[in-house]
Parts: sequence; C-alpha cells; structure tokens
Amino acid sequence: MSETRVFACFDVGHDTDLYERLVAESGTAGLGITVSGGSEPFVFTDDWSERARRAIRGAERVFVICGEHTDGSLGVEAELRIAREEQKPYLLLWGRRNSMCTKPAGAKPAEGMYAWTSPTLQEQLAVMTRVAQREHEANAMRRTAQVRVASHASTP
Repeated sequence: MSETRVFACFDVGHDTDLYERLVAESGTAGLGITVSGGSEPFVFTDDWSERARRAIRGAERVFVICGEHTDGSLGVEAELRIAREEQKPYLLLWGRRNSMCTKPAGAKPAEGMYAWTSPTLQEQLAVMTRVAQREHEANAMRRTAQVRVASHASTP
C-alpha cells in the first residue's frame, strides 16, 4: 500500500515542534503517510497564497495541527480555506495533550479535534479514504447519467 501524501497546517509561531513531531512519526510509526509539505510563515501576498495552494493541491489529505494559539493564526485559517477550495479532505488534530488546544478560525463548529495517536490517525485516514472513494464513484455515476441524458436528447 502506498503512503498518503499529507500537507500539515500549523501555527508557525507556536507549533513548529508539533510539525517536526508529525514528520518524525510519519517516518517511523507505520502510519502510512508522508508529510509532503507544511505551513510557511504567513504573509498576506498572492505569492504566499499560490505557494500554499500548490503545496495543498499536491497533497492527498490535510492535517491541521491544533495548538493553544491556532484560533489566532491567520496562516492556518487561510490554509484551511484553501484546502476546502481545493476539496482536500482534512483532519483537525489535538496537538498538545495537556493543553487547551483551539480550532482555527473558519473551522466548522461541528468539526471535532481528534486525539493524536497512531490508531486514531490510521482510523481517520481509512475513513477519509472510504469517503473519497464513495465521492469518486458518485461523480462517475453522475457523469454516466449526464452522458445518457445528452445522448437521448440529441436523438430525434
């Protein structure tokens, strides 16, 4: 089984150690992921946005690592918005076990933060994969139906 490419969103000013932890664990814990990229210091420019978009587009999934100050991180908020625009499945991770971690601004109230453990990550990756497969199958069925409708409409 191939490894899933993951982009890691995190508060660069406070949580770089959490990003480094994810990179280290991805190589040793048998999680089935490879971290293909991560957050850069946020600068509100088109160049920053385009680099972030390219990196997120190149990943299959997005992990949002939540720390104590994530709700105030403009970079994480922007990356989450980009992940949604690019239709990338994402997961909010509780980054610090003994701290009150916060969701990024823009996260939906119903979205939960998941414990950062190997079994939880593996389970959530499996769920994300099943959802993506179902969406792919549903889109294929819609395209087939559209072709049938179009072919019937063009026949006299």
